[in-house]
Amino acid sequence: MSTAVKLLRFVLACWKLNLAGAMEYRMSFLLTAGMMVVNNVVWIFYWAVYFTKFPVVNGWELRDVMMMWAVGAGGFGLSAVLFGNSYAMAGLIANGQLDTYLTQPKPVLLHVLISRMSVSAIGDVVFGLMLYAVFGDHTVTGLLKFAFALTLATAIFVFFNVIAQTLAFYIGNAEGIGQQVFIGFVTFSTYPTDIFRGLGRLVLFTVIPAGFISYLPIGLLRETQWTFVAGAAGMAALLAAGGILLFYRGLKRYSSGNAITLRS
Repeated sequence: MSTAVKLLRFVLACWKLNLAGAMEYRMSFLLTAGMMVVNNVVWIFYWAVYFTKFPVVNGWELRDVMMMWAVGAGGFGLSAVLFGNSYAMAGLIANGQLDTYLTQPKPVLLHVLISRMSVSAIGDVVFGLMLYAVFGDHTVTGLLKFAFALTLATAIFVFFNVIAQTLAFYIGNAEGIGQQVFIGFVTFSTYPTDIFRGLGRLVLFTVIPAGFISYLPIGLLRETQWTFVAGAAGMAALLAAGGILLFYRGLKRYSSGNAITLRS
């Protein structure tokens, strides 16, 4: 059996165990995920009311905004469900809790990322799929585009947060910074990109690359703009390379917590 196949089986086994752990308390699981859906619906309601007064805003229609939320919520949900520790690595690093992963013969970063699942984020995934079911293009091409958009959004969410969280290797406890970066990134990824101009728009496609997520409904789903798609894929690859590099360089600076722990 090849190394790639073994690694895939390991990842699938971790995801299965994470889901089994979440489902152990089913009522809590359903309530947590359900409340996230309700929370997202409230935001969608405000957008729907807004577009009843202003049907088109800088070229964006209600359907485009709904698909922006489908991609944004779905991409965030998948990143937090499948790679949940991308949002909690700073605490693990600062508290010396990476020891468990360092002693096991698996890629350290991958193992860290997949060892945690956010239950509430399952609600975001469900919400994104619901919006696609109502507003999306249900042709085969439309489905493939939506799946690709979710893949890009997930990768950008994961590795942007990896970069933010691995600052803990270099500056100590970076949990506060990581949380603020996450809030800002999510906020900008759920507003139409074309309402920003000048420096703000530049920041959205460079320093905080949330624009590559929020523009997907226009640049990929409505009309495939190959320059934008290539840029989004390139940004995802750049963030992945940067996150991996920063993590493994930072790992050389890591101080063990000297604690005897087992993965739960």
